[in-house]
Formats: sequence, structure tokens, C-alpha cells
Amino acid sequence: MFRRSLLVIIVVILLACIAAFSAGKSGAAVPSPVVNTSVAKASGQEAAVFAGGCFWGIQAVFQHVKGVVSASSGYSGGEVKTAEYETVSSGETGHAESVKVVYDPSQITYGELLRVFFSVAHDPTELNRQGPDEGTQYRSVIFYGNDAQKRIADAYIAQLNQAKVFERKIVTQVVPLKAFYPAEAYHQNYAANHPNNMYIMINDAPKVEHLKKELPELYSKDLYSKK
Repeated sequence: MFRRSLLVIIVVILLACIAAFSAGKSGAAVPSPVVNTSVAKASGQEAAVFAGGCFWGIQAVFQHVKGVVSASSGYSGGEVKTAEYETVSSGETGHAESVKVVYDPSQITYGELLRVFFSVAHDPTELNRQGPDEGTQYRSVIFYGNDAQKRIADAYIAQLNQAKVFERKIVTQVVPLKAFYPAEAYHQNYAANHPNNMYIMINDAPKVEHLKKELPELYSKDLYSKK
């Protein structure tokens, strides 16, 4: 009886989290970016860095995106001397918990990664917080690595705001990537390694389910499936 009651409570909480995330949207689907790169003719590897709340959830989402080669949790925005979890958690280092996504541009475009980021990975209208996590280290950021990424990101944010896809204005920052510092080993693949962790079940597992439901053409059941 206790286990059944606990299961019911968990399901209710999960449904509430899904509803809360969806509440930020106007009801319209998040469209594909009008400004984007073309799919590359040859396989290769390029990188993109995103921040939007706890890096466990962002990493978990991109690990299930087709064409993604790897996704690593880490820190961006601050200095190397402060790039460690306990210090970043103070919210005073300039760092944001970030994820470096390495992808094959012949399988997925940068614009499609942005669509995942805005659709299911986080709520881009939340300022300096995501879910239960609050502070500048949880802010929404696109760290661009070149002029093309900046151009696509800026255009996409303008497109989504103009279409009023979200009920509130997007607060995502678009800033140059100075460096990405990998997080401690115990933070890597955290959602995959701790699927029964209550935080993961409540905050991050629903994001992967959103990906599967809203963007099935980009979803991979297995981690790092190219096709």
C-alpha cells in the first residue's frame, strides 16, 4: 500500500511539472528556425554550448538527440579558478551550469539544436532560475562559438518572440563562449546513472519525455544515436 501511494504521489508531481513547463508556452508549437545552416554533406564534429538550469537535465535531453556525438556537463561564463561546483553554487562566480554538445552537422543542424533547447530543455522565459533551482548559475544562455551561431541564435529568439510562442518574453542571453570547463566526474551522465533519483524523476525525466513527444523526428531512445 505504501509503495502504491508513493507511486501515485510521484506521478502527480511529474504531471504537475509537465503542466508547469507547458504553462510558459502560448500553446503554439515551437517552430523550426527560419535562419539556419544547411545539413553538411560530409560527417564531422562541431560544438555548441548551452545553459538553462541544472546541467543534469540539459545533458540528459541532448544525449537523446539524433546526431549528437556527446554532451558534457560543465561551467561557462566565469574564470577557470572558480570552475568547481561548490564555488559555482554560490552564484557569484559568473559561471552558469552549462552543457557542451558535440554534434555531427551532417545529421543535425545548429538551428535544430536550438529548437530542442527552446522546446523541451528548459523554460527560456525564466530569469536566473529553472524549476526549484534559483540563482545566476541557472540562467538561460547560448554561448556562441562563431558568428554563424550568433546570427542563428539572435534570429531565432526574434522569431519566437515575434510569433509569441511563449507567453512571456525570452530572457536567454546570447554571449560569446570564452571557455568551457568540464564539471566533476560525478556530475557527468547523472540522469542516466541515477534514473530513480527523485530530483531526476521530477525535473529532468519529463524533459526527455517532452523531446520524445514534441520532436519525435529528433529523438533517440539510445544515447548518442546518429540516425
